[in-house]
Amino acid sequence: MFFVSSMSKKKVYCYSAVIIILFFGWYFSKFEQPKEDFVDHTKVILREVGHQLLLSNNDSTSVVLPIKALSNSKFLLSFENKLTFMPHELVEIVKNNFIKANLSEHYRVLVIQESDREVAYSYEMSTDEESTIIPCSGRHLVENNYRIEFVFLDVTTTNYLYKQAFLYMLLLVLFLFLFQLINSKRKVQTKSQSAEENYLEIGSFKFYPEQNKLVKAAQEIGLSKKECELLSIFIEKPNEIIKRDELIKRVWEDNGVIVGRSLDTFISKLRKKLSDDTSIKLTNVHGVGYKLEVN
Repeated sequence: MFFVSSMSKKKVYCYSAVIIILFFGWYFSKFEQPKEDFVDHTKVILREVGHQLLLSNNDSTSVVLPIKALSNSKFLLSFENKLTFMPHELVEIVKNNFIKANLSEHYRVLVIQESDREVAYSYEMSTDEESTIIPCSGRHLVENNYRIEFVFLDVTTTNYLYKQAFLYMLLLVLFLFLFQLINSKRKVQTKSQSAEENYLEIGSFKFYPEQNKLVKAAQEIGLSKKECELLSIFIEKPNEIIKRDELIKRVWEDNGVIVGRSLDTFISKLRKKLSDDTSIKLTNVHGVGYKLEVN
């Protein structure tokens, strides 16, 4: 009954592990963004950034030029007309839009003058405040033709890749758990089979010392621990007299005080259980000990 119960629990654990794997596989797959999706998504957000910059200049008529993807991590925002702005306005507009769109929080922004290709202003954002660099945010940028370059510094390690790595680690842990579970189940089955095969023959009986039982045909006869220990000693020396002192010492030496007739009582019980086979006799050698006679 215990074995069946433990096997049922193991099945529950296996099914639970499979369900967890499937759930996390579905959950994290929602966050996976191919490069093409990332590029298109970023272009939409940068267009909104450009729109808000124009509105900060009270300009609602000129247009934001097409956003260019210089690479998978570098984008260019440019405008139809000249504009001017405070750096801190740019920082806040970009930050708010990136957070809203769940874009990377590790990026560099360069404001480039179209006339001489010089960098008029730049800053770098990071999730680590000490690594964030925002210089001269209070200085006004004079009106000019500006283009703004955005460089994402961790495109290869964005959120979805972190989550993928976590998923792979989780799958590995669950795989090892299932492997250990299956392996332990096999060990239990092997041990059980080994115990079934490990027996000694006494006449027409099969004696299973590890399972404390005798088997004759289809009949099982249970043995107490003491009966099993006594029978094991007799089987070691069939047809030989074994002294009482030796039996008492080997079976009861760790149990403290011995009741006078404990040995005789257990011998009597054992003799009765072996009585179905007349070729086996457990005889008393008066004043000396006992002998297991096997024909």
